[in-house]
Amino acid sequence: MNAKDKFQNDLKQKLRERYEKGLMRTLVHRGDKIDFSSNDYFGLSSSPAYLFLDKNNRSGATGSRSISGNMNEAEEAEYIIAEYHNQESALIFNSGYAANVGLFSCIASKGETYISDEYIHASIIDGMRLSHANRLKFKHNDLLDLEHKLRQTIGRKFVAVESIYSMDGDAAPLIEIAALCNEYDALLIVDEAHATGVFGERGEGLVCQFELESEVLACVYTYGKAAGIHGAAVVGSNILRDHLINNARSFVFSTALPPHTYEQIKTAYTLFPALDREFLFDLILHFRNTASNLKSLVFLDSFSPIQGIIIGDNFKAKALANYLSDKGFFIRAILSPTVPVGRERLRICLHTFNTKSQIDDLLNEIKSFLS
Repeated sequence: MNAKDKFQNDLKQKLRERYEKGLMRTLVHRGDKIDFSSNDYFGLSSSPAYLFLDKNNRSGATGSRSISGNMNEAEEAEYIIAEYHNQESALIFNSGYAANVGLFSCIASKGETYISDEYIHASIIDGMRLSHANRLKFKHNDLLDLEHKLRQTIGRKFVAVESIYSMDGDAAPLIEIAALCNEYDALLIVDEAHATGVFGERGEGLVCQFELESEVLACVYTYGKAAGIHGAAVVGSNILRDHLINNARSFVFSTALPPHTYEQIKTAYTLFPALDREFLFDLILHFRNTASNLKSLVFLDSFSPIQGIIIGDNFKAKALANYLSDKGFFIRAILSPTVPVGRERLRICLHTFNTKSQIDDLLNEIKSFLS
């Protein structure tokens, strides 16, 4: 057996072990099933407002923005983003993952410390790992534990949270966290991925809603969720933007986005103010009120479009997702170790294109399966 065959046998064994633990990931198509899974909260991924043809007949960027890929469309979009979120500057990355990896890998140095919520997104974890900084985590949304970590840390410290957590759908206590950061001279970074377009009077996110713009070092806004497109932006000061242009490797060494994507991002910011957030939150309230009648089930304590039922077992969560798929619903199970062991779940995302009757039908099918 040659080296390649031996290596592939090793991979096969590792995959078999994942399968036996109920952890095997597969790629599926939604097809015509009712969507209760995507992050496309307002259905904008199908909006005709995003259909662009570049006026200069360009379909690609030709290189990174530091070489040949910079363009007026990118800088215009960044100006709009910064102004919308009440900050000096913005820098667009190719995705939320690239933005977080680029940001967190280059802003903290050896001898400095990241303190992050234990449920922080994997992209932030990966970014922190690439830095030479120390890393601590505090219990989820636990202000006392955060304060304990801030007290025991010497040197410059950075606190990292999500405004809305992607798996639990709950909100960080941003006002209290910002106060602690001020008290202990820490720098606050907020990932607004699932708040962008959803929270705030104009969908500007929770940092702006709570008027905390001056309290944060940086916010990350992503466009693959409620905006229904691609890309993400790190928003902060002019100095931070210049630092990222020079040091964020996921920016420096990535081919830039195509021109039509920047036009789509600009369009998203014209769509955000008019999105039907009132109806979305009415659906959320209907889901929670209906779910509260299912006494035997454990639902997430969330007031965001991200809802869910704690199943507590990988195999059972997958079986329920498969059952619902057969009933015409597109929902994915979230398994450990993506979420803690014992917190395996069905993650349910609500959208303005869903109806109350669809929610009722979904919950009835879940009750039928689990009863």
